[in-house]
Amino acid sequence: MTAATSILPTSSTAAASAGTSALGTSAASVAQNYTTFLKMLTTQLRNQDPLNPVDTNQFTQELVQFSQVEQQLQTNSQLGTLISLQQTSQATAALSFVGKTVTFSSPTAQMSNGQASWALASSKPATANIIVKSSTGQTVFSTAMALNTGSNSFVWNGQGNDGSQFPDGAYTIGVTATDANGQTTAVSTQASGVVSSVDVSKTPPTLSIGNQSFTLDKITSIS
Repeated sequence: MTAATSILPTSSTAAASAGTSALGTSAASVAQNYTTFLKMLTTQLRNQDPLNPVDTNQFTQELVQFSQVEQQLQTNSQLGTLISLQQTSQATAALSFVGKTVTFSSPTAQMSNGQASWALASSKPATANIIVKSSTGQTVFSTAMALNTGSNSFVWNGQGNDGSQFPDGAYTIGVTATDANGQTTAVSTQASGVVSSVDVSKTPPTLSIGNQSFTLDKITSIS
């Protein structure tokens, strides 16, 4: 009899094979393969040349390698379950936003029933020059207002400076502000709107507000 050879593939082949089959291998399949491996190992031990036995370290390495593959497949399966649960949780959370007014990080708000609103956050008291533009980039309204430290609400009724009424739609606000010393003051802009629908087919789910779509991480408050 000739000395038995290793029944495991080379490390590069094993890694490629494990990577390809990991996602589609079930726990039952792993158990079946492990049983088959033990049978092959027992057969190998029975039929080896007693005058030239295989090094026991080789068997130990084969067992360790197979055990590592088994553990990796089980880990992948558990991660897949966790991801699925997380996606379900995100979809459930997103659906609860439908019909509610939310504030989100964007300079563009949807005017509905002749009203659009924004939240302007300033780090210090300042005077702000505000410009509202339509979806085509046309300036439809401009004004100045005093900002307090923190969040300030700005509501536009859809009327231009000449008193004309603009139609509902998406409008973008631009803000430049200066403090009492004439120094430029940074102002962050958030818009508000009603969530009309949720697309749970996307990962993560997206909320539809007017003609815009936002993921949950863009929502800063809900009312």
